[in-house]
Amino acid sequence: MASTTPRSSGSDPAPRPKRRTFSAEYKLRIVAEYDAAPTGEKGAILRRERLYHSHVIEWRQARDAGALDALTDQRTSPVRPKKAAEQAELERLRKKVARLEEDLARRDAALEVMGKANALLGLLSESAD
Repeated sequence: MASTTPRSSGSDPAPRPKRRTFSAEYKLRIVAEYDAAPTGEKGAILRRERLYHSHVIEWRQARDAGALDALTDQRTSPVRPKKAAEQAELERLRKKVARLEEDLARRDAALEVMGKANALLGLLSESAD
């Protein structure tokens, strides 16, 4: 007989996927291989390596600019500074306050328009009497 207890919300059946990282040497090797390949075989290289054409374009531009540092993915690089938890929370709260202030300003403007419309309707009904 199967258990009828629901799974706890903390047990995720699928682990979170890990972002792939590529070394600068790998990027240079793939760009060189891609550029040397005949037209009909370029897609095969991308499929084999599970890459997109945009990867090759970005890596080639970095190589041509002579920026080997640009070949390091700044989003996932271990040298990327991590924000402190407090700073991340502070940034999140600042964005929330800004969003709430915008909402409040919109509501205030709507109430002002409704008040003016109500006053105008009151004047019109008095003059009709």
